Amino acid sequence: MTSTLDPTAWLTGYIPDLPTPFDDTGVVDINAFARLCERQIAAGVPTLVVCDIAGEASTLSADEQERLIRVAVDVARGRARVIAGAGSNSTRQAIELTQRAEAAGADAVLSVVPYYNKPMQEGISAHFNAIARSTGLPIILHDIPSRSVRELTNDTLAGLAESKRFVGLRDGTGDLARPLRLRSMVPSPFRLLSGDDAIALAYVTSGGDGCISAVSNVTPDLCRMIFSSCWQGRLRSALYLQKQLLPLETCLAGESPAALKYALSLLGLMGPATRLPLVELNESAKAAVARAVVGIADENLLEVAEA
Repeated sequence: MTSTLDPTAWLTGYIPDLPTPFDDTGVVDINAFARLCERQIAAGVPTLVVCDIAGEASTLSADEQERLIRVAVDVARGRARVIAGAGSNSTRQAIELTQRAEAAGADAVLSVVPYYNKPMQEGISAHFNAIARSTGLPIILHDIPSRSVRELTNDTLAGLAESKRFVGLRDGTGDLARPLRLRSMVPSPFRLLSGDDAIALAYVTSGGDGCISAVSNVTPDLCRMIFSSCWQGRLRSALYLQKQLLPLETCLAGESPAALKYALSLLGLMGPATRLPLVELNESAKAAVARAVVGIADENLLEVAEA
């Protein structure tokens, strides 16, 4: 297990990628967001991710993002670290978001490979180094080729990881063998985190350190049990628990964050509203999420709020 003296010990396990609640008028529901933060911290998570994929960051204004970061920091009060999504396909905008996250009290930022522009690897490296020069915060890199088109190659990643400013990777490639290849290429404190719940357990057993997760928003205690079982070598227990999550993970992978928000609404934690161009789930998809949530509850692994 990671040493408590390790400066990145907080960057392990299942880390929730928090959604952004909206009220019926489309305004950010700060009270609901604070409840989500407190629930995760009470469950013992070491770190929260705010204003990233599940948080619909692409539809949030810079002011809204800064306010959400401040709320998470205020709720955490040092009990958990706060990672702020601060990515953009514009280096200038990514720097601005990063600096605002630092001013709001974030402990680190999550910065994605520039999307849409299709930069060369030299441009990707220059982008991240420019961000690093603009802030004192640790930076977690986010490689998700399905959204950015361009990948962050292993060689580019290894070059960036030579700087202590870059402390980890959110790996959205789905490549289970990647931790095995990367482990010898990056310093030992550098953290490798799956960005995909469905392969998180396999990713950890291949040398990864955890997962930045959507499903842990719904079942933080269960996800902690899975990671603990895996880390202690109790793989049969981890696999059994992971199996209970598969129906919900399938729902979330298909239509998240709408499916995630609906699942949390069933628990009475927030409303299901999204921002355009995202819309709420149709009735068939809602029924599938409800069945998945009830299935986990039937195993006594989740408490469902009474209607």
